[in-house]
Amino acid sequence: MEFNKVIMLGNLTRDCELRYLPSGGAVCTTGLATNRRFKKQDGSQAEEVCFIDITFFGRTAEIANQYLKRGSKVLVEGRLKLDQWTDQQGAKRSKHSITVETLQMLDGRDGSNNEGNGGQGGNQAPRTSQPRQSQGQQQGNQPEYSGHDIPDLDINDDEIPF
Repeated sequence: MEFNKVIMLGNLTRDCELRYLPSGGAVCTTGLATNRRFKKQDGSQAEEVCFIDITFFGRTAEIANQYLKRGSKVLVEGRLKLDQWTDQQGAKRSKHSITVETLQMLDGRDGSNNEGNGGQGGNQAPRTSQPRQSQGQQQGNQPEYSGHDIPDLDINDDEIPF
């Protein structure tokens, strides 16, 4: 059995680009940046940033285009995909991207972050989900994540046993 699931929380690196396929389906692409803070062996603090392209489809793409902009904080759940192509010089290139299946917007509708009020109040942007369903699977069986489900942990690399 194989399993391909990615969950990332970060900020968009650019505005969404919405386009429509010949079939009429919406596709929205943008980038996501997430960072990791850690302590180096010499005791100094360091930060590592990961940039990855993300793609939304269908109604989720239209909602992302309507509500999200550069800098928006989002939680995405989806699957990792390897894109391969040949560049203009004939060299083979590749990169990983995420095909988003579930999106949760963590900023308020006015673009402010909800952390100050604990994510409560009428300021929260809508959450959208477009789960893939097989025969016999009913909508609603997919877990959804809210900002309250993700604990704030302060873990040093020295505390991790592997």
